[in-house]
Order: sequence, then C-alpha cells, then structure tokens
Amino acid sequence: MFSPYAGDDGFFMDLNELETMLGFVFDDKSLLQRALTHRSYLNENPDLPWLDNERLEFLGDAILGFITAEHLYHRFPEMKEGDLTSLRAALVRGQTLAEFAAQLNLGPYLLISRGEEAGRGRARPALLAATFEAILGALYFDQGLPAARELIVRMIEGKTQKILQERLDRNAKSLLQELSQGRLKVTPVYRLVETRGPDHAREFTVEAVLGEQVYGIGRGRNKQTAEQEAARDAITRLQEEYHTAAEAEARAALDALTQQQNEAAETTDSSSPAPTATPTL
Repeated sequence: MFSPYAGDDGFFMDLNELETMLGFVFDDKSLLQRALTHRSYLNENPDLPWLDNERLEFLGDAILGFITAEHLYHRFPEMKEGDLTSLRAALVRGQTLAEFAAQLNLGPYLLISRGEEAGRGRARPALLAATFEAILGALYFDQGLPAARELIVRMIEGKTQKILQERLDRNAKSLLQELSQGRLKVTPVYRLVETRGPDHAREFTVEAVLGEQVYGIGRGRNKQTAEQEAARDAITRLQEEYHTAAEAEARAALDALTQQQNEAAETTDSSSPAPTATPTL
C-alpha cells in the first residue's frame, strides 16, 4: 500500500510527531491520513485508494459545535443565552480554527495539490480550519467522543479567556462602527477584493475601509465571515493608533508640565533679592 508518510521502519512514521502534538496515538492511522487529505491531492492522484477529508470535516464541525456549547454551558452557569451564542461563534469561526491548526502544526502534514502548494495552501486559513475539523471527526471515529472533547476543551480554554478579555466575541462590525464613528467620524465600508478557490471551498477576501484608507483585511468561506475578519483587523489597528496617540499626548502633557515648572523656578530665582554683602570691619 502506498503512503506519502512512509518511513524506513514502516508506514506513517512521520505522523508520530503530529500525534504527540495532538496528544493521541491513532489506532487506525488511515483515519488520520484521510483527515489530512485535501480533495485537490486526490485530483492529482486519482488512483490512490482513499478518500478526501470533506466528510470528516462535516462530522468534526458538528462535534465542535456541540462540545463547545456544552463546555460553555457548564463553564459559565450565569451567562445569558445570547452571550453564550456570541462566545461560541467566536470560538468556532474559521480564523480561530486556523489558529488551532497552526498551534498543532498541521500545515506541514497536509496532502494538497501542486497548485495549492504554489498558492501557499498550507498557510491558508480556510484550508487549515477545515483540516482541524476533519481531525476532530477522525479522532471521534478512532477513540470516541471523550477524546474529541479533551482536544477541543484543551484548545478553546485559553482562547475563551482571551476573547472575553478583548471582547472579540462581540459583533466585530458593530464594534468597528462604534469606534470609527466615535474617533474618526466615518462609517466603515467593506470592499470585496478577491474570490479564489473551487466552488466547494471558496475563499473571499474583503477590505475594511475607513474614509479613504484600508484599515483591515479579512478572509473567510463567505463574504459575511470575511467582513467580520476585516473588521477585527481594523479594530486592532484603530486600537494601536489610539494607544500611540494617547502615549504621545501624555508625553506632550508631561513635557509641558516640566517646562512650566522650570519656568516657575526661573521666575522665583530672578525675583529673589540678591544677598547683602557683610561689611568688613
């Protein structure tokens, strides 16, 4: 049997390091292999006797949504339904899943076509997100729901706190509109600049424009997701600009205060009477 992961001591040797990152050793290595196989790879290798990862992705997406909802329900017993929904959406969005895939170093193990390789497919967020979901589906089949739950909770726990701290669970477009209208007196405009990929795996690129300037760029499987990502990118830049301006204002105020104090000291010195000389006897 042909395997792109074959090593000197047998098949799938190169997957050992990946299994270490995942924290699980697969009993059925072919499930892990399938989870890493993009459709484009099989289009170039039609004689290979296995399937692509799209059905595993479908299953993993469902498992991810369920486990994330269950975890948040128990983790935040006082949180309202609307806030739970918003937080879950932030955790399972494509960009977050692509970050999880990068943390697990999935990119080097992907089986993709030469065209995808040339187009930097290993770093493409949509492809990485889909692969992460496929890994979840494969893990469920190989070791059951508890294993899938363990991996999901491990990945989302730290991200949950970051999202809550940075308010990334809020609708990014609404937050950007609040910030841009409050600080710049302009309303954001979203501009579709690129659509790429086959029909089953479209990736849209959108720019968030404030006034005449591009403040953010986002990518996603649909235009709505890409707009949200562009809004988040723009928010990050706005906040950086705000902090830079605030620091500059603080420095200017401190310099002005220091100058006033120096001038006051000089005035006091000049207005003080000169010391009287003591007569010599």
